[in-house]
Amino acid sequence: MGSGRRWAVSFSDNSTSPSCRDIRDPPGFTRASVDQDDSTASRQKKDAESNWKAQKAWEVAQAPFKNLLMMGFMMWMAGNTVHLFSIGITFSALWQPVSALQGVGKVFEPYKDSKVELLGPKLLFIALNLGGLALGVWKLNTLGLLPTHASDWVSSLPPAQEVEYSGGGIPL
Repeated sequence: MGSGRRWAVSFSDNSTSPSCRDIRDPPGFTRASVDQDDSTASRQKKDAESNWKAQKAWEVAQAPFKNLLMMGFMMWMAGNTVHLFSIGITFSALWQPVSALQGVGKVFEPYKDSKVELLGPKLLFIALNLGGLALGVWKLNTLGLLPTHASDWVSSLPPAQEVEYSGGGIPL
């Protein structure tokens, strides 16, 4: 006990008395039931942890919906005219879903478990981000920045060939 400290406690068993395994269990008590209760408790704890992970995975999957509503409101507030603010909001609305779709695996990594099915949350996450991407493309279209009309492609058309030639006058 004395290794330089005045109040030190050694938990090593130096006694010559029989260990607790040598003492018989009281009548009606079996160690198997205690071990079984421990395994039941650990199984319940694992089930509770799996349920928690599944719930959190669904919460993460639904998070882009809030972003979708916020982006829609910001786009509405930016208006339909082309200026710096509306272009910035639109490209932000395009960039956020693309970057979120690139990191789907990283987002759901903490919730991986053999008992947790992540396909549903991942599909919802992807669908909501594709909805955000569609909202950004729609805003580009309303701003007139997407080439959707024939007049947008005139510069790439070859010049029209002359069908007839007219000349007139008297050469002098």
